[in-house]
Amino acid sequence: GLLIQAATRGDGFEGEDVTANVRTIAEIPHQLKGSDVPPICEVRGEIYMTHADFAALNARQSAAGEKTFANPRNAAAGSLRQLDASITSQRPLHFFAYAWGDMQPLAANSQMSMIDAFKSWGLPVNSLTQQCYSLDDLQAQYRKIESLRATLGYDIDGVVYKVDDLGLRDRLGFI
Repeated sequence: GLLIQAATRGDGFEGEDVTANVRTIAEIPHQLKGSDVPPICEVRGEIYMTHADFAALNARQSAAGEKTFANPRNAAAGSLRQLDASITSQRPLHFFAYAWGDMQPLAANSQMSMIDAFKSWGLPVNSLTQQCYSLDDLQAQYRKIESLRATLGYDIDGVVYKVDDLGLRDRLGFI
């Protein structure tokens, strides 16, 4: 349950070690809560910056005569990759846990149960995550996210659907 290492996804095979910088993000616990945290527990997620925090950061950068950022994603990525963790600690970064890598033993047998485990361990998850049971549910969730998109306060690429049953997901394959 201890935060041992944090890395970027890099090129999909090898990323950068950003452990010192991730330790400065208040939303990411240095130790997970609960007695059910597996001994090997790789949590994956996204570090992001809200629109309001981005605007405030750029205002501070501009007032200090320093370079401003193009968008919140570039600002978050640049902040995370700083060589000096004290600079990262000054940046308003946030985190959503949404997936896992190596986890032994696996904490649950479904995507939603894993999200529930993340929450119980003290990790932030996106409150808009919802389990859908039909095509109509999927479409309704999509419409809901699209209607909220402009007011979320952070950028998204779109809606991600995942097969909840992990056994079935394995059989379907991953691309």
